[in-house]
Order: sequence, then C-alpha cells, then structure tokens
Amino acid sequence: MTDLKTGIVVNLLAGYYDVQLGAQVVRTRARGVFRKRGQKPRVGDRVEVQLDEHGTNYLVGVKPRTNLIGRPAVANVSSILLVISAVEPDYTRAFLDRYLVYFAWQGVPVTIYLSKSELTSADRLAEIKDDLQYYHSIGYPCFTSRDTLKQALPDLIKPQAVWTLAGQSGAGKSTLLNYLQSQAQQETAPISMSLNRGRHTTRQVSLFALGAGFLADTPGFSALDLTPIKVKELANYFVEFAAARPNCKFRGCQHLSEPGCAVKQALQAGDIAQWRYDDYLTLRQEITEQGGPEYLKK
Repeated sequence: MTDLKTGIVVNLLAGYYDVQLGAQVVRTRARGVFRKRGQKPRVGDRVEVQLDEHGTNYLVGVKPRTNLIGRPAVANVSSILLVISAVEPDYTRAFLDRYLVYFAWQGVPVTIYLSKSELTSADRLAEIKDDLQYYHSIGYPCFTSRDTLKQALPDLIKPQAVWTLAGQSGAGKSTLLNYLQSQAQQETAPISMSLNRGRHTTRQVSLFALGAGFLADTPGFSALDLTPIKVKELANYFVEFAAARPNCKFRGCQHLSEPGCAVKQALQAGDIAQWRYDDYLTLRQEITEQGGPEYLKK
C-alpha cells in the first residue's frame, strides 16, 4: 500500500531529499525518471512523495516552478531578504542598485537589512540611513535593527512562502539567520581584509521554518548574471523609473535626451535620486559596450 503526499524540499544531502510534509520532515530518494528527463529537484521545489508502509520514501514528481534563483539554486522564491553591510564589505549605492536590478528582473520583491551598523561611524551611518529612507520611499522595506526585523518577519512571510537571504559574502547572512532561527546553526567566517569580501561559509542551501513559511541561506554573489536583460529593458528594473515612465511623451523613452521625459522631470524635481540615475547610465553603458546581455560584475 502506498501513500502519495505533497510537500516542499527543505534540504539536499548526498542524493537524498528531505521533504517537509506538514509537521514532519521525511527523507526520500528520487526515482530514476528524473535522470532520464534531465531533471534535478531543488530546495524549494513543491514535490510529490510516495510513502509506503515499509518506510521506503520516493520523490516521484516536481510541480512547475515559478523561478530558480541563486548558487546553489533555490526554487519558487517569493521574496529576497537582502543583507547589505555598513562595513567589511563596505556599503556602496552602486552595488546595492545592481542587486535590486537583478532581483527586479527576476520579478522577486526585496526587503533590505543593514548589518554591521555598529562598526561604522555615526556620520557614515546617518548617510547610509538617508539612502535607505529613499529606497523605502520607492517601495523597498528597510530594516537597520535585527530585533525589529525579527519581530516583523513572521508577519511578512506568508504560509509556505520561501524567502531567501542574499548579499555579498561576509555581509552577515549566516549570522543573521542564526539569530532569526536558532536551529539553523550556520557556520560563519571573517572577511578577507585584502579583498574587502567574505569567504563563502554556506556551501549548500537549506530551508529553515520561520513564521508560516521558510527562510533559506545561500552563498554570497561575487558576480550577478543579468542575462538576458537588453539595454532597452533596463529602465523597467528601476522601480521609480517604471512608475514615471507612463507619463513620458514617447512610449519607448529611454530617459536620456528625449523631450517630455517624465523620469528626467522627476530627477530635476528631486523626486528621483541623482545616484540612481547615474547608476542607470553606468549599467546602460556596461550592457551596450558588451554588445548585449552579459555578466554584471562587482
């Protein structure tokens, strides 16, 4: 007698798949049909599991995915918790904007958390908080206190939703996860002072229960793959540009020197930050010089 149930993959280990089925986690093996199809189940996949009375559990089907993000990849990501550090590695607007463009392209909303704020000067921290206030105003929830974040997350994470930590290596993702979910016990390591970036301490990805959903830790990114963004699509992934764009005189306005550009008008009025527009121009130039979609590097 067999029993077919639906669950979510929360961990991969040496060919085994741990699947959350209600309140329990069962260890399964994948049927050979996946190899024949060239399919590989991932953490975050909604799957069908066949259980029998002898305790032999098999993963027999994978539901269609909404997305596949990261290295190692997480499936069906519903939101990103982006960890940026004030120092070590140092905060920069340009690098934050690269992350936001990448995830906007993926169609996944982002919540921003600032780590290591206690390690920078009061003046520098005030500058960063001013930036974050702007990002908050254009639709990105921002947190600078991990206590406040911990209180807010259970209400933000919807039932069965998969949130994924992201950010540079050394920004403090695993440290934050250990604070948010004490059962995680993720390894942490100091950053490389010579390279201003951290060493990868997360070598695999697992989902940890948080609120009614899950939170995943992933390795940091040293480069963000923007394939297949085209230069004419780039403005769509700056959210305040996309909001102003319907008021542009020309439908295909690229917000450069076109007359009647609502984005340029908002920029001149101070409603769009100058640094955001400058970063837009920089990314346009990178994509154009490379002749199309290419890696967006640190």
